[in-house]
Amino acid sequence: MSDALSQDAARESAATDRPRPSVRLLAIDLDGTLLRTDKFVTRVNADAIAAAADAGVKVVLATARPPRATMPFYTGLGLDTLMINYNGALIHDPAKTRRLYHLPMDADLARQIIDTARRAYKDCVVSVEVLDRWYTDHYDETLPIETGRVFTPDFVGPLDAFLTRPVTKLMLLAQPERLRKVIEAVQRKHGDSVDLSQSETHMLLVMNRGASKGKALAMVAECYGIDRSATMAIGDAPNDVSMLRWAQLGAAMANGWQAALDAANVVVASNDDNGVAQAIQRYVLG
Repeated sequence: MSDALSQDAARESAATDRPRPSVRLLAIDLDGTLLRTDKFVTRVNADAIAAAADAGVKVVLATARPPRATMPFYTGLGLDTLMINYNGALIHDPAKTRRLYHLPMDADLARQIIDTARRAYKDCVVSVEVLDRWYTDHYDETLPIETGRVFTPDFVGPLDAFLTRPVTKLMLLAQPERLRKVIEAVQRKHGDSVDLSQSETHMLLVMNRGASKGKALAMVAECYGIDRSATMAIGDAPNDVSMLRWAQLGAAMANGWQAALDAANVVVASNDDNGVAQAIQRYVLG
């Protein structure tokens, strides 16, 4: 046997002898969690994710972002797993470029919610995402969405031109003090019909009532044949609460919203202090 083959055999044997982590499925949010404030992934976090994957853990990105705004991080981390997008309204399989699950909301309901929002605040900015395309009737750079950091809208024009098919995600945007009025109005009139959550203080996310990261994580676990007892989720915002609660172990970032901190079992360092790596080292590989 050559030296190279001997070394490969030794590494394989060592990997086999290594205790298998009790966590077999790890869901990680992006913004405010894996990504620093500057929207980069640190080498420390990337190395920790690679170590988890090498140990056999399925690492899944679970985000409010659409697939195209998630793919640079997915590719950069060398993942080959399923992806949870749009807060759980979409489960995407990038490796096979196929959609496993899609739960949009009715276009007429989206239109009613927009009308309610603009009665509460007439200049409320509306962004609509259908699968991996972005539509709006007005784009305001002072009210950014993460997709807008890299991409421009696929269409800017009248609502009637694009509110013709089911909506994957509706975003209502305004300065935080004005958005509060929008949230109150939409919650009061439509709160029983849709799921409302926030990932940024200037943005209200509106989804199908049945969509959530927690439900999507449960479906991904089933796809992989992994029991809930072997799952972990890491997040920071209200839209992460459902998966933090569903997972056997929920870890909130130190910079997290109070709702996420309350939902989690443990709190780790902030997104700017490699909290994801700390969670992996402590609870997955430790």
